[in-house]
Amino acid sequence: MNHEMTEAAAVAGHVSAHVDRYVSDHLPPRGDWPELCFDLPALNYPPRLNCAVELLDRMVAAGHGDRVALRSLEASWSYRELLLHSNRIARVLRDELGLLPGNRVLLRGYNSPLLAACWLAVLKAGGIVVTSMPLLRARELRQMITKARIDFALCDVRLLDELMQAGRQTTELKRVLHYRADSFDMPGSSDSSDSPDSLDLLLARAVAGDHDGFDNVATSAEDPALIAFTSGTTGIPKASVHFHRDVLAICDTFPAAMLQPVPEDVFCGTSPLAFTYGLGGMLCFPLRYGASSLLLERPTPALMLQAMVQQRASICFSVPTFWRQLAVLVETGEHDLSHLRHCVSAGEPLPEATRAAWRRAAGKEIIDGLGSTELLHIFISHTAASLRRGAIGHAVPGYRLCVMGDRGQPLPAGQLGRLAVKGPTGCRYLDDERQRSYVDVDAGAGQGWNLTGDTGILDADGYFHFHARSDDMIVSAGYNIAGPEVEAALLQHPAVFECGVVGIPDAERGHIVKAFVVLHPGHAPGPLLAAQLQAHAKQRIAPYKYPREIEFVSELPRTETSKLQRFRLRERGDHEPSR
Repeated sequence: MNHEMTEAAAVAGHVSAHVDRYVSDHLPPRGDWPELCFDLPALNYPPRLNCAVELLDRMVAAGHGDRVALRSLEASWSYRELLLHSNRIARVLRDELGLLPGNRVLLRGYNSPLLAACWLAVLKAGGIVVTSMPLLRARELRQMITKARIDFALCDVRLLDELMQAGRQTTELKRVLHYRADSFDMPGSSDSSDSPDSLDLLLARAVAGDHDGFDNVATSAEDPALIAFTSGTTGIPKASVHFHRDVLAICDTFPAAMLQPVPEDVFCGTSPLAFTYGLGGMLCFPLRYGASSLLLERPTPALMLQAMVQQRASICFSVPTFWRQLAVLVETGEHDLSHLRHCVSAGEPLPEATRAAWRRAAGKEIIDGLGSTELLHIFISHTAASLRRGAIGHAVPGYRLCVMGDRGQPLPAGQLGRLAVKGPTGCRYLDDERQRSYVDVDAGAGQGWNLTGDTGILDADGYFHFHARSDDMIVSAGYNIAGPEVEAALLQHPAVFECGVVGIPDAERGHIVKAFVVLHPGHAPGPLLAAQLQAHAKQRIAPYKYPREIEFVSELPRTETSKLQRFRLRERGDHEPSR
């Protein structure tokens, strides 16, 4: 049997189950999609596919029903219990709200087993799930509701005010149900509210029903399953649409190749489920492999470390900032992390200083990864054995990499250019003219590639050496300077906890390099330390790259997914002298 699937074959037989066609009708023209590749046998999915059914119902049918699926610090749900709760929520969506296949449902809550059950329930009912970051305000929520034309929302009662304010400013949102995330053991059992908009109350009615099953909607593999909004590092979030097939594709590529999960694994992490990095690492991946996931509402470094030890977590997903904070805690205490098999980092560049600090503190190697919301998860990574210093990694099996020049031509190994990616997932923005900025649809060698916005070099062995985001390149006096390279040099100084580097306008040089620096406790900011940091940078990178201005700050602006918002630093542009 030929397991390679062409894009034409992928389209054949995909008859949509969606009654509400808004999202499908506002996808880019198919000619503006990236070329899709299904090279691995595991990616040969049938035309009828509901990813929630594959992740949950099929796992129970395969004998995992009594295994733990989701954990908190207090309790746990088995796969069978998670299926029960998801079925009940799906019945509420269909019978109480009148959800039609293709309707959009906004989920707003902290990471919890109940939020995970809601996510699965929306997909089982044929809806399209849109999960929001908990800290988003009414203005940002209104933008999401308007862009995706959200029909319904399920919201943690603690986060209700901003959502209701946003709902009053739009006409799309038909109904909002609120829930209590501490209704852990049995949704509907702990909320005394008699509000008709209480999800707990409606679930209590579902519990009283005469069956616990649900007639899952037989969606097409190409029916939209979720809309993921980009994290806003450039200031203007975009809505990325992913299909049911895409959700399974990320499960069958990166974790299969780099982590080799087993049912005994306990996954954990620090990212919200609204962030596709967290969604994969803390929900979809563990369910796909019959493992379990530890979900913490708002993990601080101390709480995360406590939970990892208590629950004997074996696979942890986090971001460089958090790994740096965890390293400080581990280095100053006694913690048994012998059970930790894999430590994964993504979301922003992993500085070598952070990798070294974690290795020194915990004796573990960090598996670095590069992914994007547009491709749903990680497409460049490595195993602990295939780590190469200075490189993020190589193509995850199932994906292909290319570095392109300014005219879209493939560049030979060792030449700096734009990263381009192809694989089983790719960019499809919802009703957004920026589609053609991300996908190269022009005639020529580059046609059909996802252009991620990263610049770097592919070496002769296929390892990608990250240089900078395209918008993080600083041109100063004719020199190209990568902000992350300067950051990595500064982070090697013992006084520097974290930093952000950007270019700011300068009359003489066009732009100069400016560093915003957060210090470790015990180090005093001032001109003397600024001069020491400048000298330190000159000794580690080409002298023309050193930060000509340094500003000491108490914290850096970050998205809720912990990505550095360099555009916020550029906006400051205050030209204050080094201090």
